[in-house]
Amino acid sequence: MSRAGIALLTKAAAGALFSALKNVLFVCTGNTCRSPLAEVIFRDLVRGRQDFILASAGTGAFSGQPASRNSVTLARERGLDLSQHRSRAVTIDLVESATHIFAMGRSHLMALLDEFPEAEEKAYLLTEFTAEDRLRGRDIADPFGGDLEDYREMMQHLDQCLPSLLAYIEQTHKEA
Repeated sequence: MSRAGIALLTKAAAGALFSALKNVLFVCTGNTCRSPLAEVIFRDLVRGRQDFILASAGTGAFSGQPASRNSVTLARERGLDLSQHRSRAVTIDLVESATHIFAMGRSHLMALLDEFPEAEEKAYLLTEFTAEDRLRGRDIADPFGGDLEDYREMMQHLDQCLPSLLAYIEQTHKEA
């Protein structure tokens, strides 16, 4: 096979690999509490898999802020690490590269779609697919300013919703 043929084959293989990737973005307000915790818990849920790219961002985030102390504590209790997390705002690059975007609340979903209407086909409320009737369609409450128990309750809600998100992604992801 010629070098040109190998280059085309390699490019095709790279394209196929990229289209098989599931690029998931979690969105909240400041990207310091809910979305980073959702990202790190989901990362643990798909640990060892090479077909996921995960990120989080905020609709009103100031870039460079660390994760909240309570989110870091809860992650650490599970053996997960949020110590290097730095907040960032939602950008067009993040939106365009995502295959699935999950907002913690309706206000985040609306803000996202107002700014990036092209995301409509891939943006959802995080609780939209949960099997938990009491959580389905509800916002994940913002624990910002609350105590560790407020954060624990939020994390329990994430734990109840994230497996359903994984199932939804697996069932609906289409290769480009």
